[in-house]
Amino acid sequence: MDRILEAMMVSHHPISVKHCLVRRMLEAAKQPLDSGQCCAMFELSIKLILLGDTKFKRDVGKEVLRAFAENHGAEFEKFFNVSFILKLLQDGYGTLSRRNIGVLECIQLGLKYIEDSDSAYRVFQALQIELLRIVCERPGPKLCATLCKLLSEFPQSIPSGKLQVVFCQQLVRSIGQFQCRSNGEDEIVEYLEQVTRISRLLQKIWTIQAAVIIPSLRELFIVISTTEGSDGPSNALAAVVQYVPLEFLDGVIRNLTNDDSITDAELMTALENMIDWLSWPLAQNIDKWIVGLLKGLAAVKKFAILIDVTLSRIQQVFSRLFYPVTRPAGLVVLKYMLLNFQHSPEAFHLLVPHLPKLVVSLSKEESASGTSCLKELTELVHCMIFRFSGFPDLYERIVETLKDFPIPNEEKIKQLLEQNTWTTEKNTSVLFHPSSSEKSITGRTGLVNLGNTCYMNSVIQALYMAYDFRRAVILLKEIDSQPIMLKLQWLFVFLEHSKRPAISPDSFLKVSSPPWFNPGTQQDCSEYLKHLLDRSHEEEKRVIFHKLKCSGSEICMEDDQDSEKTLIERMFGGKM
Repeated sequence: MDRILEAMMVSHHPISVKHCLVRRMLEAAKQPLDSGQCCAMFELSIKLILLGDTKFKRDVGKEVLRAFAENHGAEFEKFFNVSFILKLLQDGYGTLSRRNIGVLECIQLGLKYIEDSDSAYRVFQALQIELLRIVCERPGPKLCATLCKLLSEFPQSIPSGKLQVVFCQQLVRSIGQFQCRSNGEDEIVEYLEQVTRISRLLQKIWTIQAAVIIPSLRELFIVISTTEGSDGPSNALAAVVQYVPLEFLDGVIRNLTNDDSITDAELMTALENMIDWLSWPLAQNIDKWIVGLLKGLAAVKKFAILIDVTLSRIQQVFSRLFYPVTRPAGLVVLKYMLLNFQHSPEAFHLLVPHLPKLVVSLSKEESASGTSCLKELTELVHCMIFRFSGFPDLYERIVETLKDFPIPNEEKIKQLLEQNTWTTEKNTSVLFHPSSSEKSITGRTGLVNLGNTCYMNSVIQALYMAYDFRRAVILLKEIDSQPIMLKLQWLFVFLEHSKRPAISPDSFLKVSSPPWFNPGTQQDCSEYLKHLLDRSHEEEKRVIFHKLKCSGSEICMEDDQDSEKTLIERMFGGKM
């Protein structure tokens, strides 16, 4: 019987004739057959399924297998045993490699007919080990999705106990290496479907065994925080995180930000990779995890990470607003970043040139998503302009673009600005870092003593309390070539707006300390002040001289030329 069918499959008879023979074979399956005949038909059907070069042959193989397996279950149980399955997974079949998706699909088909048999337990136990082995080999998205399809239909094959933790961790690592190599729409849709299938299997496991979630997230953090290698982890990990229950968020973030074994570089890398996830379509709750980590970092005062990541990634976050599918999450993260970056206009000013284009794009879109985003964006922009009001020329174009949209009242703007700043999130601070202290009752922010640096702190506070000098320093522009004044400006901004009890002036100490001062020893205030003012004066003089030289203007050294005087000269008359 098997030889007749095999000969017919390779013959040149019309398809109609072949269909007729197949129907007879399916009818014959209902008749009593000996073990040899059954085994021969099982082997032929497997061969057609795996090696058939046309869809017709593969479909015939599946039909024949179904008919003979259903009618001769005991014989099929003997045929489709642990040894046969392991041979497929370890050696492949004929010209097919062991990691061909056809092998897994064939096994999935065969499992349907032995699921309730006496040998099923042994088969599923063997599959748990072999399928874990496949995941550890970092399969691509197509093979991984096929494997997860099998596991979803037959959860008995999912590794159990400690192996289940390892399986989930290795699956996360595999997803972290996925890449979509094609720009074709059909290929991208297929890739998204594959990732969705895989992440839903993780969700299924986590729903049944919540204890597996934390080890899985720990592995995910290792993947996204690694600073080695040029290729970053796949954005497909966003599809995994969306299925983590949000009740885990606070605890996970608290553990990360308070773990002394995790470096700032790792936290920064993880945060940057999470921001990349905003480009993953249809993923939910990604914004909550990103904002959660930002809040956690603020609570433990890792402001350097927040500043660096905001400045390096805020334009990337902003770009998500152009696309409806990524807009909601992008807007949440953008608002949090801007409203909390209140010590400097730098982050907002990075976006100002691009805002008119976005407003025009949203207006033309005429969608509910675009209208809602435009309303929130308008409010956000006016908050930022109110906060950093000293740049009317820079804001002229965006103000003109938004002239037809309602302006929020000043009370609402102030409320938003007060509620959203890294340094005023008292509730979050208590949640993530209970030992965080409150600001002094004097309302002033102090300076941390870095080891006998009271001479410097006294001078800084004295200069800060000189109102005219403080305002002049804060409003300085284009001072990148004046390191002392640049650091002093940042320090004054923090002293004016920070809600912390004290800030560390270590970066200012590095640029302003006289070279003959020994670190950690007591020094003279007046000597330090003279050095500080002299250095600042000389730095600005070089800038003025360079500008005059480049413009071709005549250099005048008369004392009454205010435009050519440095800030130190104007404020202190150049005298000590």
